[in-house]
Amino acid sequence: MGYSDTNSVERGNPPARPGVALTFIAARIMLSPMIRDATEHDAPAIAAVYNPYITELLTSFEKDPLSDSAMADRVRGIQAGYPWLVYDADGEILGYAYAARWKERHAYRYCAETCIYLRRGCEGRGIGTALYAELLRRMPDHGLQVAIACIALPNAASVALHEKFGYVKAGHFPRVGFKFGQWIDIGYWQKRLSED
Repeated sequence: MGYSDTNSVERGNPPARPGVALTFIAARIMLSPMIRDATEHDAPAIAAVYNPYITELLTSFEKDPLSDSAMADRVRGIQAGYPWLVYDADGEILGYAYAARWKERHAYRYCAETCIYLRRGCEGRGIGTALYAELLRRMPDHGLQVAIACIALPNAASVALHEKFGYVKAGHFPRVGFKFGQWIDIGYWQKRLSED
């Protein structure tokens, strides 16, 4: 890393040892994370991120872990009308976010629930912020006007993330979930995506 010709390449000068500098540049490019649309091939990695939320935490109200094929079906179904994004760091999925239908009835068609999950240990690195920024940017392209988040409480980190993006608390339902032998409150936060 301390090889001086690397700095030379960054200034636009040819390196004295091209192989070393080009390898360094290639490594920098390969390690750049990106946010992209999920594919069904990401399903195993997405399931690996999500399943601990089912088996270890109160965040998800599901009971059984999802198989890779069940997650692939879920991704396909949601992407038929809504964005589903992954945070890809050199082929490694560190988190994902998506929007999904909030309610079935026709009048709700401009609303969507937003969800985000990060791989355990990846919190506090800006991944959630980057994912949500891109998700919210894309939602109006799908004709969506309102983003709604349902948060199992207490969850200070999730509340802070949503409020950072302008979500405001719209409702609180005490003791509506029961998991791991305890009752769980949920809160609803919402954000207008358009002033129309």
